[in-house]
Amino acid sequence: MKKPSKPALKIVSASTATTTQPSRNLGKHGLALWNKINSEYEIEDAGGVEVLVQICSTLDRAESLAAEVDRDGPVVMTKHGLKEHPALRAELGCRAFITRNLQRLGLNLEPLKNVGRPPGAR
Repeated sequence: MKKPSKPALKIVSASTATTTQPSRNLGKHGLALWNKINSEYEIEDAGGVEVLVQICSTLDRAESLAAEVDRDGPVVMTKHGLKEHPALRAELGCRAFITRNLQRLGLNLEPLKNVGRPPGAR
Protein backbone atom coordinates (compact mmCIF):
# COMPACT_ATOMS: atom_id res chain seq x y z
CA MET A 1 0.00 0.00 0.00
CA LYS A 2 1.33 3.38 -1.01
CA LYS A 3 1.56 6.10 1.62
CA PRO A 4 -0.33 9.31 0.71
CA SER A 5 2.05 12.15 -0.11
CA LYS A 6 2.08 15.28 1.97
CA PRO A 7 0.98 18.48 0.28
CA ALA A 8 3.73 20.92 -0.59
CA LEU A 9 4.26 23.63 1.98
CA LYS A 10 4.21 27.25 0.96
CA ILE A 11 5.13 30.38 2.84
CA VAL A 12 2.24 32.68 3.57
CA SER A 13 3.15 36.25 4.32
CA ALA A 14 1.32 38.08 7.05
CA SER A 15 -1.17 40.58 5.76
CA THR A 16 0.15 44.12 5.86
CA ALA A 17 -3.28 45.60 5.31
CA THR A 18 -4.82 47.02 8.44
CA THR A 19 -8.50 47.54 8.98
CA THR A 20 -9.09 51.26 8.95
CA GLN A 21 -12.81 51.22 8.25
CA PRO A 22 -15.43 49.41 10.36
CA SER A 23 -17.41 46.61 8.74
CA ARG A 24 -20.71 48.40 9.49
CA ASN A 25 -21.89 51.98 9.39
CA LEU A 26 -21.28 53.79 12.64
CA GLY A 27 -22.65 57.08 13.89
CA LYS A 28 -20.63 60.13 14.84
CA HIS A 29 -19.64 58.94 18.33
CA GLY A 30 -18.96 55.34 17.34
CA LEU A 31 -16.82 56.33 14.36
CA ALA A 32 -14.83 58.78 16.51
CA LEU A 33 -14.12 56.00 19.04
CA TRP A 34 -13.22 53.58 16.21
CA ASN A 35 -10.70 56.06 14.78
CA LYS A 36 -9.25 56.90 18.20
CA ILE A 37 -8.73 53.26 19.17
CA ASN A 38 -7.28 52.33 15.77
CA SER A 39 -4.82 55.21 16.03
CA GLU A 40 -3.51 53.91 19.37
CA TYR A 41 -3.83 50.12 19.12
CA GLU A 42 -3.36 47.46 16.46
CA ILE A 43 -6.47 45.29 16.44
CA GLU A 44 -6.26 43.01 13.44
CA ASP A 45 -7.88 39.70 14.40
CA ALA A 46 -11.45 39.14 13.21
CA GLY A 47 -12.81 38.59 16.71
CA GLY A 48 -11.21 41.72 18.11
CA VAL A 49 -12.41 43.82 15.17
CA GLU A 50 -15.97 42.52 15.63
CA VAL A 51 -15.91 43.27 19.37
CA LEU A 52 -14.66 46.78 18.60
CA VAL A 53 -17.46 47.30 16.04
CA GLN A 54 -19.99 46.17 18.67
CA ILE A 55 -18.47 48.55 21.22
CA CYS A 56 -18.61 51.47 18.81
CA SER A 57 -22.19 50.80 17.70
CA THR A 58 -23.21 50.47 21.35
CA LEU A 59 -21.63 53.86 22.04
CA ASP A 60 -23.86 55.34 19.32
CA ARG A 61 -26.87 53.75 21.05
CA ALA A 62 -25.80 55.04 24.46
CA GLU A 63 -25.40 58.57 23.13
CA SER A 64 -28.82 58.38 21.48
CA LEU A 65 -30.37 57.27 24.77
CA ALA A 66 -28.51 60.04 26.62
CA ALA A 67 -29.97 62.59 24.18
CA GLU A 68 -33.48 61.30 24.99
CA VAL A 69 -32.83 61.68 28.71
CA ASP A 70 -31.39 65.16 28.18
CA ARG A 71 -34.46 66.12 26.17
CA ASP A 72 -37.07 64.66 28.56
CA GLY A 73 -35.24 64.98 31.87
CA PRO A 74 -34.07 62.21 34.22
CA VAL A 75 -37.58 61.65 35.56
CA VAL A 76 -40.85 61.44 33.66
CA MET A 77 -44.43 61.85 34.82
CA THR A 78 -46.56 58.72 34.59
CA LYS A 79 -50.11 58.05 35.77
CA HIS A 80 -48.53 56.70 38.98
CA GLY A 81 -46.33 59.75 39.56
CA LEU A 82 -42.70 60.58 38.82
CA LYS A 83 -40.56 57.69 37.60
CA GLU A 84 -36.97 57.33 36.48
CA HIS A 85 -36.65 57.85 32.73
CA PRO A 86 -36.73 54.36 31.12
CA ALA A 87 -33.77 55.21 28.90
CA LEU A 88 -31.51 55.76 31.94
CA ARG A 89 -31.26 52.06 32.68
CA ALA A 90 -30.71 51.20 29.01
CA GLU A 91 -28.01 53.85 28.70
CA LEU A 92 -26.24 52.53 31.79
CA GLY A 93 -26.40 49.00 30.35
CA CYS A 94 -24.82 50.21 27.11
CA ARG A 95 -22.03 52.00 28.92
CA ALA A 96 -21.36 48.95 31.12
CA PHE A 97 -21.12 46.80 27.96
CA ILE A 98 -18.64 49.26 26.47
CA THR A 99 -16.32 49.43 29.46
CA ARG A 100 -16.47 45.66 30.08
CA ASN A 101 -15.53 44.86 26.49
CA LEU A 102 -12.83 47.52 26.28
CA GLN A 103 -11.24 45.72 29.24
CA ARG A 104 -11.67 42.34 27.54
CA LEU A 105 -9.80 43.67 24.52
CA GLY A 106 -7.10 44.98 26.84
CA LEU A 107 -7.71 48.56 25.75
CA ASN A 108 -7.74 49.83 29.31
CA LEU A 109 -3.96 49.41 29.27
CA GLU A 110 -1.50 52.00 28.04
CA PRO A 111 -1.05 51.96 24.24
CA LEU A 112 2.20 50.90 22.63
CA LYS A 113 4.84 53.61 22.61
CA ASN A 114 8.10 53.96 20.76
CA VAL A 115 11.14 52.68 22.62
CA GLY A 116 13.93 55.10 23.35
CA ARG A 117 14.33 58.70 24.31
CA PRO A 118 11.57 61.13 23.61
CA PRO A 119 12.29 63.58 20.79
CA GLY A 120 14.20 66.68 21.86
CA ALA A 121 15.55 65.08 25.06
CA ARG A 122 19.15 66.26 24.46
